[in-house]
Amino acid sequence: MADPKKLIVVGDRVLVSPAEGEERTNVGLYLPSTAIDHQAVQGGRIIATGPGTPLPDPGSLDDEPWKIQADVRNGRFVPMQARPGDYALFFRKAAVEITYEGAKYLVVPQAAILVLVRGADPIAEMLEKRESEDE
Repeated sequence: MADPKKLIVVGDRVLVSPAEGEERTNVGLYLPSTAIDHQAVQGGRIIATGPGTPLPDPGSLDDEPWKIQADVRNGRFVPMQARPGDYALFFRKAAVEITYEGAKYLVVPQAAILVLVRGADPIAEMLEKRESEDE
């Protein structure tokens, strides 16, 4: 029996399940997704993240920095700020749409993410954190 397929996100990219459906304007009109395609920012739930940006081995630093190669086998990476489960707002033009097992996803570089929303109520969590720091 063959092993099941596994989707692995590489580098500093995140796999996003885009927010679907209609969007409402300030005056209460609902717009279909085809009408909002021109907007610069899009949102979605992060499904998976890559390991981050690979770091070079500090022992290999010499006078010729262009020869430095990141060794991805040793597992040294700049950690990702995005986590699975976060809701991300990102630049639409930076996203690449893929279809995997019938579902549509977006692959977005972490640098294109503008804002992450984490937790049940991120504003309440932020206020609680400030209050505990003030004490």
